[in-house]
Amino acid sequence: MRETPDVRRQALIDATARCLAEKGVGGTSVRAICAKAGVSSGLLTHYFPGVDALILATYRDVGARVSTALDAAIAAAGDDPRDRLRACLQANLRPPVLDPDLLATWIAFWSLVTSDPAIAAVHADVYRGTRHQLETLLGEAAPQLSQSQKRIAAISLTALVDGLWLELCLDRSSFTAEEAQAMVESAMLQWLGEIDGPVDKFAAL
Repeated sequence: MRETPDVRRQALIDATARCLAEKGVGGTSVRAICAKAGVSSGLLTHYFPGVDALILATYRDVGARVSTALDAAIAAAGDDPRDRLRACLQANLRPPVLDPDLLATWIAFWSLVTSDPAIAAVHADVYRGTRHQLETLLGEAAPQLSQSQKRIAAISLTALVDGLWLELCLDRSSFTAEEAQAMVESAMLQWLGEIDGPVDKFAAL
């Protein structure tokens, strides 16, 4: 049975993600991608103008997969706003998001952000979406927060989660995923005003 164009495009995107994780940007060539996907180089150029366009599509795809995992965690948490916020934050510290292979692919994308405007634009969109989602969840869980406070809280929590996710993917000998989740829980409760924390310092915002 002949595969549909969407299936072939996705196979090339998946192969690119694996190449980026294993070989980095420098080793992600037309030949390497096609070998990983088990297709001819002509098929790649049929669906994508070149490797740069394929890497860009892969960044969008990986970002969408992470977003889907977070959305699923939020949906499974039920209707309580605090549980939904907690689920979103904690999902970053559990599989499938907590994955060394995903980190390796993400690092390859990050290495291009400062040199490739198209990658930088996708990067900005991905992180803008993440912060907006957190701001929305924070507003539902803590209606007393001003818009400025929600913005600062979303930035702060995103930075904390990203740092813990990065270190856990690189080396789990310093702390466990459970300890990381506890740190995020404490920071979340501070912003919700349930324990003393940074929300008091930004009360005037």
